[in-house]
Amino acid sequence: MAGADEPESPDDLIDRSADDEELVSRAAWYYYNDGLTQGDVALRLGVSRIKVSRLLEKGRQSGLIHVHINSPHEGCFVLQQELAAAFGLMEARVIPALDEAPPGVRIGRAAANFLISKLAVRDLLAIGWGEAATTALRYMSPALVRNEISLVSMTGGVSAYVDSAGIYGPHSNFHIIPTPLRVTSQSLAEMLRAEPYVRDVMAMALTARIALVGIGAMSRNASLVRYGYCTASEIELFERQGAVGDILGYFYDRDGRILPLDLHQLVVAVPPDQLSRIPTIVAAAAGPDKVDPILGVLRGRIVNILITDETTAAELLRRAK
Repeated sequence: MAGADEPESPDDLIDRSADDEELVSRAAWYYYNDGLTQGDVALRLGVSRIKVSRLLEKGRQSGLIHVHINSPHEGCFVLQQELAAAFGLMEARVIPALDEAPPGVRIGRAAANFLISKLAVRDLLAIGWGEAATTALRYMSPALVRNEISLVSMTGGVSAYVDSAGIYGPHSNFHIIPTPLRVTSQSLAEMLRAEPYVRDVMAMALTARIALVGIGAMSRNASLVRYGYCTASEIELFERQGAVGDILGYFYDRDGRILPLDLHQLVVAVPPDQLSRIPTIVAAAAGPDKVDPILGVLRGRIVNILITDETTAAELLRRAK
């Protein structure tokens, strides 16, 4: 009888077509159902461990063995692969849908978990505008301090919500643009962007290895409206001019092209066309009102990692086809 670690014998190499399916089935049953190791299966079947490995692989390739993951995340894993392939993403993270919970909080938490797994000690994380950043920072706060991770803002106005995350203070390593996101005149915006400290913070943001951005919807409840940087009437006007969403306070069309709006002359933020200098740009968004905005940034290749939920992911793929 062959031992678990013995090389494959000549008999193992014979293609016993009549008995092959039964042998694969027995190996699969012992391995997946009874929880035996490949070595134990080899002893029971009287073959080598290498033969068992080949039997299991043959069973998977032929479809005789079908591994079912009995988990709410199973469908999410499939959607992740399909999203990445459909839109040329580096990676996608899809969380299970939960109708009774607001998507913003759950997506923010998922973004926090993802970023914590990717950031190194003393790393630099660039932060954009929006609810996703607010929530992610709140959940990341202990890990940011523990791992000495520095933060740098990509827009003005972040102090309005960064303080609520509990990490903005005299001892935090946060490089913040000390201006509103939108100011009252083009001349004032140009003057502020030319200020040495503001200019240096924006330049620092582009040296980050990872950035987190939110995706704004064309909604009366959008973060820009809630914080007073846009009115509901402006949102409707921009939508009629072709806008489907905003990123860093800049509005773009269905193909991710930044629109030539006068508003953009008043924004103090890193221009989206410079984001490509950051290797990893993570967007976090979900919900029916975010489908068009997400499609825009994906079509425009503005981001290369997406964190969303399965309902939104399924609709994005449907629309992509």
